[in-house]
Amino acid sequence: MNAPFEPRRRTPTAAQIALAAQCRDGGGPRQFIRSRVPASVYLCPDRFAAEQARMFSALPLVIGPSAMLPDPGTLMTHDGFGAPLILMRDRQGALRIFLNACRHRGTRLIDAPDPVKEPLLVCPYHAWAYALDGRLKGLPRPETFPGLDKGTMGLVPVPATEAGGLIWAALGIRGPKMDSAAPGIRGPEKNSASQRAETADFALAEGPLAADFDALGLGDMHLYARRTHRVASNWKLIMDAFLESYHVQRLHQDTIAKFFEDGVTSGDTVGPHMRSAVARVGGLDGVDLADWPALRRIVTYAYQLFPGTVLVASPDYVNLMVLMPQAVGETLVEDFMLIPERPQTDKAEDHWRRSWELLDGRVFGVEDFGAAEAGQKGLESGAIEALELGGLEQGIRAFHETVEAALG
Repeated sequence: MNAPFEPRRRTPTAAQIALAAQCRDGGGPRQFIRSRVPASVYLCPDRFAAEQARMFSALPLVIGPSAMLPDPGTLMTHDGFGAPLILMRDRQGALRIFLNACRHRGTRLIDAPDPVKEPLLVCPYHAWAYALDGRLKGLPRPETFPGLDKGTMGLVPVPATEAGGLIWAALGIRGPKMDSAAPGIRGPEKNSASQRAETADFALAEGPLAADFDALGLGDMHLYARRTHRVASNWKLIMDAFLESYHVQRLHQDTIAKFFEDGVTSGDTVGPHMRSAVARVGGLDGVDLADWPALRRIVTYAYQLFPGTVLVASPDYVNLMVLMPQAVGETLVEDFMLIPERPQTDKAEDHWRRSWELLDGRVFGVEDFGAAEAGQKGLESGAIEALELGGLEQGIRAFHETVEAALG
């Protein structure tokens, strides 16, 4: 689509090379299968409530890219998943996540959907003040709170990690209350039997997924643009669009179809997460799969991070989409566009603006999200009892099997 982003001194992981090899070598005859997904999984309120409780509240979720809060001494709020959060970087750059609630009376501390620089976080109600590591620094008239131990009255932390250029959090898990030696973003330690906290498993986020994202250079990229879309669709219909390539030559015929080979794709799994590769026009014959810039020109990698995040690595930029279900038929999708560096010239700015308008403004915002909304209306009409999936759509079936397993 544009000049490819060539990561400096980076190499693809073994898994990324393997997916490319499958695209190159898997062009022979294939035996296709069919499967079905019940329409009710997109329509049932009880199921939606179970998904919220057992998946979006219980599993590690991607909040956004590290680049959404790049500077030390800054903070921002996040409310898309229902829990009021504050993301804060202290002066050393360590990032922590806390509930946006004062420990005095529960008052919301701040509204800052975009990063702001603050030396302290001061409650607007009674002026209790917190440092950017969550510690309670001070309060007016402390003598009126005899015996209050400030070391136990820090903000309530949310277990989280920052790895591979992404911020992950486990929203339904609460750590022990902060003390003056509060640890960083990896999550609070259990410091007594009475303060035991469930632990979030970030092993995949910090391990194989981070390795792939480090290879893509995600942690060093610049956040060029972000936009939140309100989509009148069940969240799983949106995920479905990024789990198959069957639609690319049809739905995207006027935008990006010309760049891709029809059906030349491969995929694997990383725990509950799915990883895929789609070959672009030109093919991989003769391409050295260890040559990362050459590989990036031909292969678009996509990651479906369970339960509801999509990362698409185009040749010269990355789109990260975080799905935040609001109701059975309503989903917020925050789209982030990450580029190698801040635009240095008017020509560079024009290049990235056109890429953003193409992907967020048309391919995702109109075509993919529009198809999800149209599908939701069709399912709500009762027209079909189950979705028919063909041989190029079995990633959808695998994803729904993972959802079923998570629901128990």
